[in-house]
Amino acid sequence: MINRLTQMFAHFILLLGVLLMVIPIWLAFTSSTHDNVTLITEGMQWYPGPLFIENYDEVLNEKGGFSEEITATGMLINSFIMGLGIATLKVIISMMAAYSLVYFRFRLATPIFWFIFITLLVPLEVRIFPSYKIVSDIGLTNSYTGLVLPLVASATAVFFFRQFYKSVPDELLESAKLDGANSWRFFIDFLVPLSKTMIAAMFIFMFVFGYSQYLWPLLMTTDEKYWTVVMGMKLIYVELYEGVSLPRVGQRFAYIILSIIPPVLIVVLLQRWFIKGLIQTEK
Repeated sequence: MINRLTQMFAHFILLLGVLLMVIPIWLAFTSSTHDNVTLITEGMQWYPGPLFIENYDEVLNEKGGFSEEITATGMLINSFIMGLGIATLKVIISMMAAYSLVYFRFRLATPIFWFIFITLLVPLEVRIFPSYKIVSDIGLTNSYTGLVLPLVASATAVFFFRQFYKSVPDELLESAKLDGANSWRFFIDFLVPLSKTMIAAMFIFMFVFGYSQYLWPLLMTTDEKYWTVVMGMKLIYVELYEGVSLPRVGQRFAYIILSIIPPVLIVVLLQRWFIKGLIQTEK
C-alpha cells in the first residue's frame, strides 16, 4: 500500500511538472490565433480563435526590417542552418578530439585535455571581441561560415565523449587490431556505432545552443538577410487600430510558436535514436 501511494505521488509530481511546461506553450498557441484587440482587452485565451491562418501567414511572409526584405521564414532558415552547422561540426570535432586523447597515448594527452576543459571557464561572452576581431580580419562577417565556425569548438562535448571512450573495454581495441583494422577503421566501424546515444544527446544540446544564439549573430551580421530568428522579435512592433497604435500580441505569440518548431523537431527525430541506444546499452 505504501509503495502504491509513493508511486501515485511520484506520478502526480511528474504530471504537475508536465503541465507547468505545456500550459504556457498552449496559452501562447491559442492566443496566437486571436486578434490583438481581444488579447489586449481580455487577456490570453485558453481556446483557439479564428485567425490561425491569417496570423501565421502574416508572420511568415510579411517583410520587415530596415530594407523591408527580411521575413520570418528567412530568419528561421538562417537559425536552422546555424544550429545544424554548429551541432554537426561540434559533434564531429569533439568525437575526433576525444578519440585522439584516449587512444593515441602520447605524453601530453592529459595536460591537453585539461587545457581544453579549462576553456569552459571562458564563455563566448568573455572572448567575444577578440573572436569578432579575428573573424572580421579574415572577412567572414555577414556569412554562414562566420556564424558557425567560431562556435564549433566544445569542451563539454569533448569531455563527455572522452569519458565514454574510456569506458569502452580495451579488449575491443585488441580484437580490432587482430582483425587488421587500422586507427581510422576502428573509429568508424566500432566507436561511432557505439557512440550513437552520446551523439544524439550532444547533437540535441548543441543544436539548441546554436539555434538560440543572440549576441554572436548580432555582432556578426550587419546584412539583414543573415538575421536569425532570435533577432527577429524586434521586427514585430505595433499596428494601427482606429488611429491608435496597439502591440501586435497575436503575431508575437505566433512568432514564438514558429521559432520553437525546429528545436522540437530535432528532439523528436533524435529521441528514438537516443532511447534505442539506451535500451541497447542496458542489454
